[in-house]
Amino acid sequence: MITPTRLPSFRILSFDCYGTLIDWETGILAALQPLTGQIGDPLTEQEILEAFGRRESELEAANPATPYSTILEQVFTRLAAEWGLDNGAADAEAFGASVGDWPAFPDSREALLFLKRHYSLAILSNVDRASFARSQARLGVDFDFVFTAEDVGSYKPSLRNFEYMLDKLAVARFGKEDILHTAQSLFHDHEPANRMGLRSAWINRQAGRPGATPALESMPGFDFEFPTLSAMASAVELAFEDSANLAV
Repeated sequence: MITPTRLPSFRILSFDCYGTLIDWETGILAALQPLTGQIGDPLTEQEILEAFGRRESELEAANPATPYSTILEQVFTRLAAEWGLDNGAADAEAFGASVGDWPAFPDSREALLFLKRHYSLAILSNVDRASFARSQARLGVDFDFVFTAEDVGSYKPSLRNFEYMLDKLAVARFGKEDILHTAQSLFHDHEPANRMGLRSAWINRQAGRPGATPALESMPGFDFEFPTLSAMASAVELAFEDSANLAV
């Protein structure tokens, strides 16, 4: 890892949204209640999230051009079959439309507004545009760039998503060295960021808990680690203050 004093050297932060800014696990668990509420011997939250993550990643890899809302409907249907539960089409459709109901982490909005004072902000997310628009309204922050799986025609961890973002940002005169990719998911974000030669900041909100993202055989690298986005914002504030003091 490199020291936080390097934080002022970046010009733009590219963010994963779900798991980093939006508390998707809380949202997923709530939206799956029509299924999980039928289980006589309840599954643990971790068992539910692991099953979700397995089905989601399978479907995204097999159907890269399918909108995320439809992917979620299919996840719901497959989980119902896996658990031997009744699956209503209306419940599956409601789960597919639930992304905008998933809550933001409590620190996301304030931290983003602060970070926007120092950086341009981009989103690189595995959702469709309509779903993200509802989450952006919940966050209350305008992003300078928004890149979704719907735009790219594939889902992270595909390198196509990162190549698409880099191409678009290059048109706006941002080079790879200007970008700090900021994300929670090692699977969806940090491993492909490593392969693309991107610097990255790990927002380790799960503190080592697997959660809803598939596990990796080996730990990818990252340049910074923070337990929350608020902690990252505090480090940025100190780094810019130190930089200003050195310039005096």
